[in-house]
Amino acid sequence: MATSAQQRYYLDARQMGVSLVCDVDLAFHCVSFSLIDSLFAKNQLLLLTKEWYMHPNGQQPAYEWNFSDVNPPVHAWATFRVFKIDEKHNGKLDLFFLESVFQKLLLNFTWWVNRKDLNGNNIFGGGFLGLDNIGAFDRNMKLTEGEYLEQADGTSWMAMYALNMMRIAMELATYNPVYEDMAIKFFEHYLYIAEAMENIGNETNGLWNKDDGFFYDLLQLPDGSSVNLKLRSIVGLIPMFAVEVIEDSLLEKLPNFRKRMDWVLHNKKDLTQLVSKWYVEGEGNKHLMSIMRKTRLKKVLDRMLDEKEFLSDYGIRALSKVYEEYPFKFSIAGYHYEVGYLPAESDSRMFGGNSNWRGPIWFPINFLIVESLQRFHFFYGDNLKVEFPKASENVVNLNEVSKGLSQRLCNIFLKDKHGNRAFNGGDSKFNQDPYFKDYIMFYEYFHGDNGRGVDASHQCGWTATVAKLLKPRF
Repeated sequence: MATSAQQRYYLDARQMGVSLVCDVDLAFHCVSFSLIDSLFAKNQLLLLTKEWYMHPNGQQPAYEWNFSDVNPPVHAWATFRVFKIDEKHNGKLDLFFLESVFQKLLLNFTWWVNRKDLNGNNIFGGGFLGLDNIGAFDRNMKLTEGEYLEQADGTSWMAMYALNMMRIAMELATYNPVYEDMAIKFFEHYLYIAEAMENIGNETNGLWNKDDGFFYDLLQLPDGSSVNLKLRSIVGLIPMFAVEVIEDSLLEKLPNFRKRMDWVLHNKKDLTQLVSKWYVEGEGNKHLMSIMRKTRLKKVLDRMLDEKEFLSDYGIRALSKVYEEYPFKFSIAGYHYEVGYLPAESDSRMFGGNSNWRGPIWFPINFLIVESLQRFHFFYGDNLKVEFPKASENVVNLNEVSKGLSQRLCNIFLKDKHGNRAFNGGDSKFNQDPYFKDYIMFYEYFHGDNGRGVDASHQCGWTATVAKLLKPRF
């Protein structure tokens, strides 16, 4: 829980009229809202960094019932997306907005580094990170014998955060060279995070499991040994989000950044060999920065695009469907845990039983998967193709995969050939009654097998990103 000083700080903010909504919800919502009112979206993102909302130490409150918890740090991603959408709509760059948010996010990034890197080794935790009951046990729980969790998703979110901040700094540096140094700082920090993900354990006990071809959380034991929590969930897909493609035309505008980058790449081989091969250029002189090298990406996609595991007719499930028949079981310190695939409501009482990441389709993760696939395709083009779905003999590039996933997500809301919308779950009144059939509900998450809406029906904070998927890309 938050300290008494933090509690007072945020309560004072509420009395000033600031609503402490979940910052993650609002970040996703702003991307969709920018399609109709980019000024409003920018002001909302600025609000989250104001002194009456962000704590002076850089922390952003998670939500009203536990201010000091943490959510995935997606604010920098949302800021740059809104910045680019606003530029497209208005024909000019709002550098004041971009710089204002960037300056405040420097505080937040530093807070993460100082508070959520338990051992100072660039492996980040933070508890459940918005994923509620995704694990075998409460990931906020303090274990009895001194064990602690090294989180694949927390570390991947921070790798993504570093790349987002690097890209914003590069954009600002084209107008103010002072920001080149900040771009270099985040470039190097990203490399150190990538190194940590590889070297936290030995070949078999790192966050990446080469035998399974997947990323897992790692439980560090008091005797120095570690155990892979080999539960295939979206925790292992989040490393896909740490991806950025840099074009030569941008590097030419940043000579100091390029000089330092070249030095690092040539003199710190232990770092650069861990990430995608920078000098293997994609189509059009592009360079890829990604935790996932091509071979690893293909292995992860092999799992993700398997209809027996993650791929549903309505998007990507939060947990592999294999656990429906064969639940994941784990024991430690006399406690026994079991996780089974649950496509809709959860049977776990963790977090009050009002949330479920053990099977359903969650829009924010799916949206980021679609965008990440688009970035990978921007670099690889037709040089990387996969079966979609797996075992279908339909071999396509990653742009086609992103389109296919987008369509499955949109099919939750679009009418089928019978005039029914999947999110209504077969309810004839909501599907056919003229007074109800055109009312769209933005549910919190969706049934992993049939697309039925589950839990809160007004979760526009992230489910509204379907509006972005429905629009033509630009």
